Amino acid sequence: MAQSNIEWTELTWNPVTGCTKISPGCKNCYAEVMTRRLKSMGAEKYSEGFKVKVHPDTLTIPFTWKKPKVVFVNSMSDLFHPEVPLDYIKAVFAVMNQTPQHIYQVLTKRSERLMEIANELNWTENIWMGVSVENEKYTYRIDDLSNTPAKTKFLSIEPLIDAVNTLDLQKIDWVIVGGESGPKARPLKKEWVDFIRMKCEMACVPFFFKQWGKPQFNVNPNDPTIDVKHPKHAKGGCELDGKIYRAMPKRAA
Repeated sequence: MAQSNIEWTELTWNPVTGCTKISPGCKNCYAEVMTRRLKSMGAEKYSEGFKVKVHPDTLTIPFTWKKPKVVFVNSMSDLFHPEVPLDYIKAVFAVMNQTPQHIYQVLTKRSERLMEIANELNWTENIWMGVSVENEKYTYRIDDLSNTPAKTKFLSIEPLIDAVNTLDLQKIDWVIVGGESGPKARPLKKEWVDFIRMKCEMACVPFFFKQWGKPQFNVNPNDPTIDVKHPKHAKGGCELDGKIYRAMPKRAA
């Protein structure tokens, strides 16, 4: 468990670590970079690098949190990776089921496996299920997510690396959008973000603009949130037409 700098969550909990790349959004994976750093520091959990590895000893951690938390599950992996056994996924879900005071945010790029096994999992209201969508080609993940029994469904359209023009939000409860960060970050265009924001407004879906990624992607060089001292600072800033959009689903508002 660790405090998180991710703007839409409070803590990260990693009962699984490691992953493999499956789509363009994975190209500059922050978790892979972080894993190399942690391994070089001698962190036992990352001794095998970015190899997919389960950590049963972490399953008791949520029971130790004294206050309700908003928790990003597997920020360093993908719970629905094919190398994660179904029985272990069920064990992770059982922990989330037994700690209803916490909100768990689960995010995957492997929507096909999610859809295949979704009916074997216990979807209590505190489990928010999301899929990553980086461009138009991967919008099928939205349909896969929509067909699961998850009570709260969300999209992480980050890193947004190209236009997303097909956006069915009928069964979606929350949308996060963000640009890529880091030295090899790919550009973000304002018209891509504006289209998604418009679709969210039309569908009355909470919209969260996380970051531009780099200052040079930000159309407003005077955006005050570029400054690291700003209380709402994000990488590259996070204002959109002079406004900060950080809406959340009602339960976490």
